Amino acid sequence: MNAVIDRSTLGARAAETRDGSRTLCIAIHDVAPATWPRCAVLLDMLRTIGAPPTTLLVVPDYHRRGSVETDLAFIRAIDARIARGDEVALHGYYHIDDGPAAYSAIEWLQRRILTASEGEFAALTECDAELRIGAGLRMFERLTWDVAGFVAPAWLLGPGPRAALARTAIRYTSTHTYFEIVATGQRIAAPVISASARSRWRRWTSQRWLSAADTVTRTKTLLRVALHPADTNDADLLASWRDLLEALLVDRVALTKSAALQRVLAESQPFARAHA
Repeated sequence: MNAVIDRSTLGARAAETRDGSRTLCIAIHDVAPATWPRCAVLLDMLRTIGAPPTTLLVVPDYHRRGSVETDLAFIRAIDARIARGDEVALHGYYHIDDGPAAYSAIEWLQRRILTASEGEFAALTECDAELRIGAGLRMFERLTWDVAGFVAPAWLLGPGPRAALARTAIRYTSTHTYFEIVATGQRIAAPVISASARSRWRRWTSQRWLSAADTVTRTKTLLRVALHPADTNDADLLASWRDLLEALLVDRVALTKSAALQRVLAESQPFARAHA
């Protein structure tokens, strides 16, 4: 872990080994005015390793701590990121699980312990989900942010919210293991690497996972990375992320989620026509 990489040769190594067939999607979750200082730390880390294009998962009113629309400095910051090639995706609305009570011990464990009551769309009704998704999309439309994707907080998307999502113009969503084209239901394998900083043992485990992740995921054509603002609270964890991303970018092309899906779908069309 924290292996020393000669950055003077990183670009040359990437040019030699990257053939365009292996892709990396980097996403920053929980982007909001309240979390922006820590998101900026993550973006600065990405800048130092080549500023790869990034998907920003923006929460309209994170933990009910203030609407995106009322923070002009935040809006300008996101506008600047979009101008340089990043994309915005809708990431819930409040990022708090205030849905109905869990109906089983397993659901309670998943919603209240493993995801710290942040899986907002785990158990919402279809009507409530439609209201929140619609409000978020209308807000981003007013801000002139083109949004193609919706990612449920904690990747928990219940049947009601899934039905509501299908009636929107959203083009894709994602889980821990795949992308899903909303209009067709087509799933594209795309495992995600993430970490947890909520406790000492989680940070310890995450650092070991990040040190092995490049090797473990080497055979995956399309790979995702999920960075969270809380990752910046631990210097060792942040260093582990930097080491992993530098290693992944040696032989992977970094694309936003929308760009990666566009490439995958374009490449699959000739195959589909040939086997029609």
